[in-house]
Amino acid sequence: MAETSTKGPVRTVDVAADRDGQRLDNFLLGLLKGAPRSLIYRIVRSGEVRVNGKRAKPDSRLAGGDRVRVPPVRLGEPDAGEGPPSGMAERLAEHVVFEDRALLVLNKPCGIAAHGGSGVRFGAIELLRRARPDETLELVHRLDRDTSGVLVLAKKRSALLEMQRLMREGGIRKRYLALLVGRMAERRFTVDMALQKSVLSGGERMVRVDAEGKDSVSHFQLIERRGGHSYCEVRIETGRTHQIRVHAAHIGHPVAGDEKYGDREANRRLRDQAGLKRMFLHAASLEFALDDGRSPYVLSAPLASELTAALDRLV
Repeated sequence: MAETSTKGPVRTVDVAADRDGQRLDNFLLGLLKGAPRSLIYRIVRSGEVRVNGKRAKPDSRLAGGDRVRVPPVRLGEPDAGEGPPSGMAERLAEHVVFEDRALLVLNKPCGIAAHGGSGVRFGAIELLRRARPDETLELVHRLDRDTSGVLVLAKKRSALLEMQRLMREGGIRKRYLALLVGRMAERRFTVDMALQKSVLSGGERMVRVDAEGKDSVSHFQLIERRGGHSYCEVRIETGRTHQIRVHAAHIGHPVAGDEKYGDREANRRLRDQAGLKRMFLHAASLEFALDDGRSPYVLSAPLASELTAALDRLV
């Protein structure tokens, strides 16, 4: 079990230059090995953690040379209600589809969050850290809980920083596969609609098309029509929360199986006709180059078997 302790000294930790830009919660998770994310959030929000003498938020970005006050934390063996179970961690580790000295790539199953928090006790990052306790792993990006496919983790701080820079600069090509409800009239089209994110009182995130939001661009291309629906490739220039789902719903062709933004009646019919019990959205590939363009990567994850089976049942 992990908890704050009144015993022991308060530490002040200097942020190294190579940690510049890292989120406070991730910095503390690396510093306090074995501490659950819930504890990290609690000590930050209570004000026990200070950055340069001031309160900060879990998602605050640190700068090299910052001084972080860290309260004494006693870390022991995780109890049954705390920390990811080892069996689940080992099963998720079997979904690793690529690995080298810089990166680890997971074909994330549907139903597993990228990370814990907001009612989720643990996600892919916590599970993989449990499976590989002696390695440093950091999330490069996120996927919705109900989206399967390519999820990239960095094994080196330098790789994380370079990947984050590429994402900011549009240097990563992202390709998704999706089944959209209904027959698309055009084989290829682009949705260029700004998106605004809000958080409801219960912590649920909702996104809507809003001119006051952030620029968001999605390119849809029909692969084939199946059972009156449209199986598509989607490439996104931006990576906004729920981007593909909201853009698809906005044009009248929501993602099949999407319970938040989708068509409930169509989802029911697809469950009955094709056995589709999840959202049909899969992060199929990422393309980019590290080392200033010298090391190209094409990372891909095969379509989940339950999605392939649903497609086969649609005629």
